[in-house]
Amino acid sequence: MTLQPIHVVGGGLAGSEAAWQIAQAGVPVVLHEMRPVRKTDAHHTDGLAELVCSNSFRSDDASTNAVGLLHQEMRALGSIIMAKGDAHQVPAGGALAVDRVGFSEAVTAALEAHPLVTIAREEVAGLPPEEWDSVIVATGPLTSPALAEAILALTGEKELAFFDAIAPIVHRDTIDMGKAWFQSRYDKAGPGGTGADYINCPLSQEQYRAFVQGLVDGEKTSFREWEANTPYFDGCLPIEVMAERGPETLRFGPMKPVGLTNPHAPDVKPYAIVQLRQDNALGTLFNMVGFQTKLKYAEQVRLFRTIPGLENAEFARLGGLHRNTYLNSPKLLDGSLRLKAAPRLRFAGQITGCEGYVESAAVGLMAGRLAAAERLGLNLMIPPQTTALGALIAHITGGHIAVEGEEPSAPRSFQPMNVNFGLFPPLERMPKAPDGKRLRGSEKALAKKRALTDRARADLTAWMGREPAISGRNGEAA
Repeated sequence: MTLQPIHVVGGGLAGSEAAWQIAQAGVPVVLHEMRPVRKTDAHHTDGLAELVCSNSFRSDDASTNAVGLLHQEMRALGSIIMAKGDAHQVPAGGALAVDRVGFSEAVTAALEAHPLVTIAREEVAGLPPEEWDSVIVATGPLTSPALAEAILALTGEKELAFFDAIAPIVHRDTIDMGKAWFQSRYDKAGPGGTGADYINCPLSQEQYRAFVQGLVDGEKTSFREWEANTPYFDGCLPIEVMAERGPETLRFGPMKPVGLTNPHAPDVKPYAIVQLRQDNALGTLFNMVGFQTKLKYAEQVRLFRTIPGLENAEFARLGGLHRNTYLNSPKLLDGSLRLKAAPRLRFAGQITGCEGYVESAAVGLMAGRLAAAERLGLNLMIPPQTTALGALIAHITGGHIAVEGEEPSAPRSFQPMNVNFGLFPPLERMPKAPDGKRLRGSEKALAKKRALTDRARADLTAWMGREPAISGRNGEAA
């Protein structure tokens, strides 16, 4: 019997992952991507899975970090995003960072080559046609206005939105290494790294104070009327917004000076540090870590060139700002990511209220597997909430704080969220020291994280053993 295709709208990380999972299950899929027919404010290429902000997938530590655990779980389930990310990694200390161009090109090539994938370069304006009986909407933070308005009309909801800011990228050969130096905090080496993976620019107290004042006083981009009351997501705050929260805020954030020693002046402790992370495989581009900004371009160049080591910096890309949109998912979506008002529509990626590249791809992975299983007449359950995948889906479909006096179906507290151990159910027993005594402080926190990840790995393995095998029906992993 010929299977009808599943339609995926949006060729970002979530849509690309969903399409791959569907095709790998032996189900035909049509991936609709509106670029280059319709451009966006943030994308620069027509490639699938383009990274528009940082090039980092964050920590790859699967033993004590929730996002590292999510990496591991996605690899176990044949994620194309993780496979191509691993293949195109660049040094980044304890993080997994990728060459953004090589990564996008590899994902695009793999999907174009898959016999069950059709890529349609077109905008889906409005709701998908009724004859598409299974659709995954993975249009992300830059959903086209026509589709967003159609979804809102269908749900009767007012969308929630926030701003994401984009960090600048500097040409490596314009950085003065007579003032800057290579080092990872505490010399930590991550995947593909050496322990000296970041370029560090030191600031004295006087330089730091002047820099913070420049951020506060600098001319910012103006908002349109409809953007004026849109809140920021705390995980991606513009640096000048952090500066406005207090003069020391940045020293305890992206400019913290800990774990680093300036070889040019080893006896002088920097008051603050600006770090730059490799952005491409050639090592010719470095992005300013945590420096998302809404400063105007000329102001960025003037101010960032006051940073020691960046006096003559040339920028491959300056910082920018784009608006993000997401659903009130706990109210609108069921436990399988289907829209309650129209179950033929599933949602995946940032539009569901997850935050981050890896999280978006992870939700796409689950949406794709759920849609494929449904098409094949199989019953696929969400992984248990003790896993990173299960915890993330649980947050999206019900992880809000109940408001006293209101129905559970009317949450008001739902906000975008990165995967974190706070989304996991508590341990039944807290780990103890080898002598049986109670752990305290940092030892307790570390032992708790390891226990959570050990439990997650065991539970995912058990879940994979119980669930129908839908992967690998049409080819090997990416």
